[in-house]
Amino acid sequence: MIFQKSSVKVASGGEEMDQYLENYSGKQDEVDTVVGPSVNVEGDFVSEGNIIVKGSVSGNVRTSKNLLVEAGAKILANVIAGNAEISGEVKGNMKIKESLQLTATAKVLGDVEAKILVVEAGALLYGKVAMPGIDQSEVKAARAAKTLVGKKNDEMSAGA
Repeated sequence: MIFQKSSVKVASGGEEMDQYLENYSGKQDEVDTVVGPSVNVEGDFVSEGNIIVKGSVSGNVRTSKNLLVEAGAKILANVIAGNAEISGEVKGNMKIKESLQLTATAKVLGDVEAKILVVEAGALLYGKVAMPGIDQSEVKAARAAKTLVGKKNDEMSAGA
């Protein structure tokens, strides 16, 4: 029941996903794909609906809607999603259009780009973080200032 066109309601024990979907879409009944805990998907995984990963995915994951990676679940590739909540492990770059939430059990190894980033205490993140909203000219000016400060510090160290 991994690939299903019609919507499914997450039954008992799905309270976490119900809350997740309510936060992002207001529509609890729209879970399109569930990768079960004993399932290992290999290859690119593309959906236009909400995805819950309880098992593992070894390939790029892409959805225009919501992605939930539960504790113990793994994605070993790049991720593109509308919104995402990560409680498991992602080894790959993540590009999230709106909101990315890393819960206390999350482990992300890769670069992250998101408009909104929420990191709970205990979450692990190793990679660069980019958030749209800062002009490239500001980034270049900050890099130039950092380089200038570094040169002045080197000059001061050499003169001492």
